[in-house]
Amino acid sequence: MSNGVTIGQAAAFVGVTIKTVRHYHKLGLAEEPHRDSSGYRRYGSADLLRLVQVRTLAEAGVPLAEIGPMLDADGEGFAAALAGVERQLTARIDELTARRDTLHRLADGDRALLPDRAVTLLERMPGLGFTEAEVAATRDGWVLARALVPDGFDDYLTHFEHALQDTRLVTLTRRAAEAAAWEPDDPRIAELATAAAEHYLADPVLLKTVTGLRARTEAATRYTLIAHHGEEPTPAAARLTALFEARLRAAGIHIPATSR
Repeated sequence: MSNGVTIGQAAAFVGVTIKTVRHYHKLGLAEEPHRDSSGYRRYGSADLLRLVQVRTLAEAGVPLAEIGPMLDADGEGFAAALAGVERQLTARIDELTARRDTLHRLADGDRALLPDRAVTLLERMPGLGFTEAEVAATRDGWVLARALVPDGFDDYLTHFEHALQDTRLVTLTRRAAEAAAWEPDDPRIAELATAAAEHYLADPVLLKTVTGLRARTEAATRYTLIAHHGEEPTPAAARLTALFEARLRAAGIHIPATSR
């Protein structure tokens, strides 16, 4: 009677499939045992031990291509190889943890794309009279600004936070939203542009909400993408923006010329 067990029994003992055992053989991770007189391959205790070692390392995350050299190495080499695999797994764990955290932030929408500070400011806007559409437009603009001018975004938020505390500015902003529905030649548009420009020019900190990101761009292109992001403005809104920027330029404020 032959010693050892069949490949099916070996696979069951080790806890893998017959296909997996054959794959280990194909990769050279475990030698195929010799056939007995009946033509069957019989797996002895040494064969089973090798299969268990291969399976254990594979389940631990060791790439199959690295298992053979690890098992054939001396004790010191095996320990060094294990340390290397552990470093790789740690890096992978960190990557997966970061992905999981991103998924959690995605559940909160804004927090996946913006820092908590920006989200807090967005949450304050509805209470100051900003519509849902205006908050959404601000959010989208900030996501774009953060990507295009990351080094200036935190300063911009500081200036925006200051602006939200300015009741006069909030009133002007509400008025500008209403003006979008006016006729483009409405004389109130020029009056509003002048009032807004004068208010900005009187407050250096507030003015930086207009100039801060723009000053950090290496060309007008990035500013154009940020400033004119979103739906096509109404003729009245476009005229108001043009007049407002013209008033600031006339006062010596550098604003890149833009076009849609």
